[in-house]
Amino acid sequence: MRSEFCRTAFGCVLTIAGAAGVANAQTASRGSAVASPTYVSLHLEVTVNKPAADVWKQFGGYCSVAAWMKTPCTITSGKDGELGAVRTLGGGEVLVGRTPLSYTYTQPVKDGQPYNLYHGNFEARPITATTSKIIYEFVWDNSMLADDAAREADKAQRSRNFTQRLERMKVFLETGTTPPAAQ
Repeated sequence: MRSEFCRTAFGCVLTIAGAAGVANAQTASRGSAVASPTYVSLHLEVTVNKPAADVWKQFGGYCSVAAWMKTPCTITSGKDGELGAVRTLGGGEVLVGRTPLSYTYTQPVKDGQPYNLYHGNFEARPITATTSKIIYEFVWDNSMLADDAAREADKAQRSRNFTQRLERMKVFLETGTTPPAAQ
């Protein structure tokens, strides 16, 4: 009888604790959750006349891409290349996935701002022994923008910016020179 009671009491404690945790999580995220998100994505790539290993050696560090974005970057938490590392690029991005030739990151929730679920993936993909693709993919919620025109303009601007960065990487890898930043 006592054993039955302990199981029931323990089950009740777990149920109450779980419900409290869910309630706290919902309360904590209420300020940043978006009621009706609209997710959009970009897939950008450029073919490079270099092996993927060479591309990764040059740009695979978690802050390596910062030079091509003309944005300062430092690792503020964790270790470069390890899951959970945080870089300052983009206002703080967390490394959430990696393979030998790619990494995936997210921008975390920021207090008082709608959360756009921004995630990016950077990859050097082999095509042949001497050629590869640099691939940059993103997904984010653009529902907080004013209207469809603003959402299209935002996507077009991101596409232009990151395409220019990929092209700069390509020129550097193939010629060894750094092209001037786009104006």
